[in-house]
Amino acid sequence: MTSPQLTVTDFSVTYDVDPPVEAVREVSFTLARGEILGLAGESGCGKTTLAYGLQRLLKPPAVITGGSTVFHDADGTDIDLNSLSEAHLRAFRWDKASMVFQGAMNALNPILSISRQLEDIFTTHRPGMPRQERTRAAGDLLEVVGVGRDRLRSYPHELSGGMRQRVMIAMALALRPQLMIMDEPTTALDVVVQREILRQISELRHQYGFSVIFITHDLPLLLEISDRIAVMREGRIVELGTARAIYTTPSHPYTRQLLGSFPSLTGERGDFVRQAGPAR
Repeated sequence: MTSPQLTVTDFSVTYDVDPPVEAVREVSFTLARGEILGLAGESGCGKTTLAYGLQRLLKPPAVITGGSTVFHDADGTDIDLNSLSEAHLRAFRWDKASMVFQGAMNALNPILSISRQLEDIFTTHRPGMPRQERTRAAGDLLEVVGVGRDRLRSYPHELSGGMRQRVMIAMALALRPQLMIMDEPTTALDVVVQREILRQISELRHQYGFSVIFITHDLPLLLEISDRIAVMREGRIVELGTARAIYTTPSHPYTRQLLGSFPSLTGERGDFVRQAGPAR
């Protein structure tokens, strides 16, 4: 494994309700620099809670109850995310690590142009950046994700769902972060657009070298895009291995159940494990 990007140790989150709900239970993993780690599991298993918790974006009644999250910066500095002040957290987010939220393509502000929304990132995090340079950078970002810079003046309702999702990915890439967390980034898209965006994410990862935590309930999709996969159930990671190992020799019964729940195009239901495999 190459040098680590993120080390998560015994990370736990509880929803402080009556009775308390342990949403994430002692999760541990290390994300390598430049790696795509897939996080799979059924709805309600704690995937999104974990993603929000890693960047301390949780709101009450969710409470981080244990563990540590250490970000290993490219300059050699180790950053303990659990101990950062709010001011330092704001500086860290988007600059060092960004996130594409679940349902993100519908999260764009409907009354602001695409240019304004992209440029706002630079206004906030790069306040000394001249306006002309901000506009040029916004156009460059759109081209990087396959959207023409002629769309800078467009409003969200003038874009397709796939284009809006690409804009959200452009926003996450704006400050060239070292880590990108993607929570169900392609769920609401049709299969063709989904594949185009997955291919683009993979190409961008190779081009810029950032690490990715890719969250979805779609295990076959993760087999195709991920270097390693963590399978999550009831708040715990029950299996962690390479995409090929998860496909060929899954060790946990739940992983086998997930694989078996996807029918193949040519065989009986449950034949996915035998007939399909990672494209890697």
